[in-house]
Amino acid sequence: MKRLLVIAFLFTAAISYAAVIPAGDGKVTYIGRTLAENGSVSFDWSGIVTIVRFKGTELKMSCTQEGADWFNVWVDKAPVPAEDSRFKTEEGKQEITICSGLKKGVHEVTIQKRTEGGQGCITIESFETDGQFLETSKPHSRHIEFIGDSYTCGFGTEAASTNEPFRPEEENCNLTYAAIAGRYFDADINLVSHSGLGVVRNYNDGSPESTMVDKYSQVFDNHRQELAWDASAAEDKPDIVVIYLGTNDFSRGKQPTLGKWNEGYRKLIGKVRANYGNDVPVLCVASRINPLMHCYVEAAVNSCGFDNVHWTSIQEDVHNVTSDMGASGHPNYSGHRKVASCVIPYISTVTGWDMPVKPIE
Repeated sequence: MKRLLVIAFLFTAAISYAAVIPAGDGKVTYIGRTLAENGSVSFDWSGIVTIVRFKGTELKMSCTQEGADWFNVWVDKAPVPAEDSRFKTEEGKQEITICSGLKKGVHEVTIQKRTEGGQGCITIESFETDGQFLETSKPHSRHIEFIGDSYTCGFGTEAASTNEPFRPEEENCNLTYAAIAGRYFDADINLVSHSGLGVVRNYNDGSPESTMVDKYSQVFDNHRQELAWDASAAEDKPDIVVIYLGTNDFSRGKQPTLGKWNEGYRKLIGKVRANYGNDVPVLCVASRINPLMHCYVEAAVNSCGFDNVHWTSIQEDVHNVTSDMGASGHPNYSGHRKVASCVIPYISTVTGWDMPVKPIE
């Protein structure tokens, strides 16, 4: 009898127990626009963050991917400029080992979608660990929403030079002015951004896609575009909304009429107001691409008819066009740090947040 008990004990000890929870479980935290359906969670916007806390030594994720995406991962730390690791999802259903070989104990893992909606859409079905899942830490007390184009997506941030072509693996929203400003203010951020789109005119008029004014109303960027975003269902209302658009409106030496521009900008600000109310300030930023845009953004703010709307401009020499540039004429991390250093004081003034003496990184 004792021998049977020993054998039973050894057999039980040899079994590897795993805990599995659906992606939509309340223990998992998401920051950004997502769609929860039947226990799964889908999203495609750049910068969406997923946070999972567990007691164990590894974390796995089961998902289905449309297209292909790249993700940043941090273990037991908030996102910093350098990720702990990165991974790529391929088309179709798959299981990804997010991390393994950790010390036994409690760990919190942050996963960030670093590529934009044009690259792919992910549906996460479940998470698995060799221990147990726990409630995640509370989100930051501050939240910033950024509405933008390729600069906000992080297009080409990791490319070696401006002569390099775009490569998905070198797109990293975590190195943009938006992520840098979020880190500076210890704020969560969500990005509603898409490369090549403008307020009323997209890049070179060459795309039949809707503008960012249209995209702003959607749950998804490129996928299931018929689904409207319901801001009232979101758990976290931003403290400020930053709009950084216009580069594509002014692309190829062209620009829309001032009347059309003002109309489109007023429509976008109106959507922000409808989502969050009048007490959330809006900061409109004019790109460095064309001095005329500064006049356009100022005119749009002054004529929009909404209170608590502010503007600033990024001047041409904010960064150079050599060492501060990534792929295809887009700023790299160095260039984005300089842009962030211009935007941060205005966010501070508009919100009333202090500007601590700390690195802008």
